[in-house]
Amino acid sequence: MKKDLHPEFRPVVFHDLTSNEKFLIGSTVKTQDTIEFEGETHPLFKVEISSASHPFYTGKKAAISAAGRVDRFNKKYGKKA
Repeated sequence: MKKDLHPEFRPVVFHDLTSNEKFLIGSTVKTQDTIEFEGETHPLFKVEISSASHPFYTGKKAAISAAGRVDRFNKKYGKKA
């Protein structure tokens, strides 16, 4: 392997902001934040959604208000009288 070609692979804590879950996974992601996790200091990367909060993995449907979007669409593009 060539030196200084590949990014540094290290353990990184991923923090799911939606469910407040934290995962320690090996990654090459670059971040300046750090966190104390399981007695050691690790780099921290914040994510908005992960398998802990995604509806496909949790089996819970997300509460999305589609009615407002449909009304806006119909008002903008609906039949003109």
